[in-house]
This record gives sequence, C-alpha cells and structure tokens, in this order.
Amino acid sequence: MNFKQLEYFVHVAELGSFSKAALVLDIAQPALSRQVRSLEIDLRETLLLRNGRGVVLTEAGQRLYEHGVNILQALAQAESDMGASRDEPVGRITIGLPPSVGRQLTLPLIDGFQRRLPRARLAIVEGLSSHVSEWIATGRVDLGLLYNPEAQPALEITPVIEESLCLVSPAGPGSPPREAGAVLPLRRLPEFPLVVPERGHAIRKLVETQAVLAGIRLNIAWEVSSIASIIDLVIAGYGHAVLHASAVAASGRADALQVRSLVEPRLISTLCLAVSAHKRPTPLTRQANRLLTELVRSLPQGTAAQSQPG
Repeated sequence: MNFKQLEYFVHVAELGSFSKAALVLDIAQPALSRQVRSLEIDLRETLLLRNGRGVVLTEAGQRLYEHGVNILQALAQAESDMGASRDEPVGRITIGLPPSVGRQLTLPLIDGFQRRLPRARLAIVEGLSSHVSEWIATGRVDLGLLYNPEAQPALEITPVIEESLCLVSPAGPGSPPREAGAVLPLRRLPEFPLVVPERGHAIRKLVETQAVLAGIRLNIAWEVSSIASIIDLVIAGYGHAVLHASAVAASGRADALQVRSLVEPRLISTLCLAVSAHKRPTPLTRQANRLLTELVRSLPQGTAAQSQPG
C-alpha cells in the first residue's frame, strides 16, 4: 500500500463513484480502477461494492477509509506547515458542499484548483448542511458551504449569498402564465401538493418553520432527497417544489418549469461558508476560501449578501 493508492481509494469512497473521483483526480477511470483493485489485492480484502448508483464501502473498506482519512489529513497538515513558512498553498484540502450546489460547483472548483493552485490536492464531498457542519467540526472537512446554519462555537461562519425560495411548478397546459417577477403569498402554499427533501434538509426546515409561524399546514405528497429528482417529478406532474431559483437555472430545464417567488413573508435562504474555529488557517485554506466565495457569487440568480468574507 502506498499514499497514492490510499488517496485514490479515499476519493472514491467519499464521492461514492469511480467516475466522479476520476474527474476530481484528473486521471482516466480505468487507471483509477486498477489502482484501487491493486490495493484490494495487496490487502486481500474487498473494499468497495459496485451497484447501479456507484460504489459502497464494505466493512473492511469502512475501516480502511477511517484510517486513510486520518493518514491523509496528517500528511496534508505536514505539507501545509512546510508551505506556510513560504506562504505557499500546498497540501490536500477537503471541501464539503450541499447537493443543491455540488453539481454547479464541482467542475469550476476543479478547474480553479488546476489553474490557480496546481500544487494542491482537492477532495470534494457532498452532504446535507447539517452533515457538512459536523464534518468541519470533527476535522473530516476543511471548509464547506452551509444553508442557514445555526451559530456554534466550533465553526466560523461567513454569509456569502442570499436567495429567495420559490414555488416551482410544471409549465404545462393549465399552469399559471410565465411572468417575470411572478409571486405567490405563503398562505396559499397548502393549495399545492409538494415534493420535498427529507427532514433535516435546510430548505425543508426553513419552509416548515415559516409555515408553523403563518399557521398553515403544508400538503406534502412525496419526500425525495435529490434536488435533480425533485425537478424530474415536478416536470412529470407529481407535484410542486419549493427551491432556490438557482437550482432551477442549474438544472438546464427552466423552460419546462414555472417559478414564483414566495412572499408575505419572503422566504430568504442564506448560503454561508464555514471553517473550523479551532484550526489555524493555512495558505491553502485562505486561497480555497477565496476561490469558493468567488464561484458561489457567480452562481445564477444569486444575490450577494451584505457581509463580506473574512
């Protein structure tokens, strides 16, 4: 076993996919598969099981993954400490992203690292804001994006953009006219059967909280974790969704959807950048922080928050 094999394995485990890991690592997928298979042969263990959606860890794979994360973090910290004396961004950094923005930011992040941080290594993991928050606090992730985070001593949080939540409906026969600036009062939301993310998702928590305050009961038809799948279901006529306008724009299917901003009150979701409050920032962390902030503020339909990044 060598560091390169371990790094490849950890990337595949974190992303749950050989194809995504090959993109992040900038290597051919067959070469990546050979390296991971060689590691399995060396250890005489099956580490990953392939299925139709990607890969999952075996029990042995989970044990190696936990060791691997600790080893790679220690190596990255050593490299960062050496580079810090030269103010040079080197080492390995892990960035956590909510699924709703992961698809939009993964490719630009990798491109930005290749151009601006060629000596650094990047890992990207996706999870709900609550999961990303926990990963940063425990050291698994170096920095990440969170929707509507609660203040906590373990994190330093900086607002980056604010977005209004919208009711997303199919734009088929009988749908409301497609008007720029169309709005819908929150009190009318119970009229629409909703396709919503699972409990714990930042958008659902915000909508349910505002519904309780407004004294209304939501009409929840389906619970689906994937934003892309929610949009598919809306287009297919299974219900409506409450999403950011940027999620609709990023789906590439805006022509098939009707979007109306929720008002009275307007529902504002804030996307924040978070880092550990207990770790000294390295040159790489500062550069990654700056790059991620730039990319988030370039997202479609995003409105820059008043707070500026620190």
